[in-house]
Amino acid sequence: MFGLFVRKHAEAVARFCDVCVLYVMADGNVDRFDIVEQTTNGVREVYVYYPFIDKPVMQQLSKAVGFVRAFKRGWAVVRRTFGLPDVVQANILTRCGVLAYGLRRKYDIPYIIVEHWSRYLPQNFNYKGFIRKRLTQRCVRKAACVLAVSGQLRDAMRRCNLNNSNFGLIDNVVDDFFYEAQKTDAQHRFRFLHVSCFDERPKNVRGILRAVKILSQQRTDFELVLIGTGPDWQEVVQYAKELALPDSAVRFVGEQTPADVCRYFTETDALVIFSRYETAGIIFSESWATGTPVISTSVGIVPDCLTDSNGVVVAMEDENDLCAKMSWMIDNHAQFDAAEIRQTALQFTYDTVGKQLFDVYNEVVNDNTNIK
Repeated sequence: MFGLFVRKHAEAVARFCDVCVLYVMADGNVDRFDIVEQTTNGVREVYVYYPFIDKPVMQQLSKAVGFVRAFKRGWAVVRRTFGLPDVVQANILTRCGVLAYGLRRKYDIPYIIVEHWSRYLPQNFNYKGFIRKRLTQRCVRKAACVLAVSGQLRDAMRRCNLNNSNFGLIDNVVDDFFYEAQKTDAQHRFRFLHVSCFDERPKNVRGILRAVKILSQQRTDFELVLIGTGPDWQEVVQYAKELALPDSAVRFVGEQTPADVCRYFTETDALVIFSRYETAGIIFSESWATGTPVISTSVGIVPDCLTDSNGVVVAMEDENDLCAKMSWMIDNHAQFDAAEIRQTALQFTYDTVGKQLFDVYNEVVNDNTNIK
């Protein structure tokens, strides 16, 4: 999962131009620099794994020094096998932004930044440190363009004084097979689906279960299927038992492949998300791509994309409101048109997102040429 959204962006824009990805990673299992080269779905990939001193006093410095040395080795491979790029895309600040800024200074290559990190959001604020802030501010200011994966993330970055005159949005990519999936005609009780990494602090799965408990005392014509695993999975499953939820109301199915998640969507009537924060929330995009309406708090791309035709918003931390919206969805689901929902989700396709990135590349390269 690590770097998945970056990989999909690379594969999307590779449909329009030549792309090479350089990925540097500390690895406690290697004792020297290990370089791996491969091509995946049209994307040239150079991985550099580097060792570090695994001792509390030295680990941070060792990783920092190793990161720079590994990048230099990887960059040499890129130059030799791919050539000097026309534009650099730095994914997730701050280290990659510093490297991109360095390439701009040395080679006059314009760079853009694509940010996914939730650390700027007030609910998960972890953007601290004087040096880090100064470096990040400079990297953002000197970038030819900055793209965030949601309006909420962009606004949070701006509140942190991360300013750029060309600050836009870019969607995450949804796999093509979600758009191709067809709803099944099998008869079943109304089915809600929840998909997450079972990390309680952002996802609030326990809150969903409490809302389901209330709903189960009012009606029995529904079920909730929960997909995923994660740090709090066992605790959440145990909590469901402590709530004495009816076996027919809740079903945990564990981790599933993307294709399996898509299959569950074909048998699902509505997605339920009760998160406290999200940077974007790819599961929203996947739900809409399958024609499935969403019930969610106003997080991630929900303020940007959710409308009366593809879902309903629930109040943050309000389990009674979530229960009421779930009950309303059961009774009014027929008013949502799956084909119309799919149509609004075309903004998340590989071709659409890839073309948007390619247009940004062309813009910044042309501007850089004109400046010269």
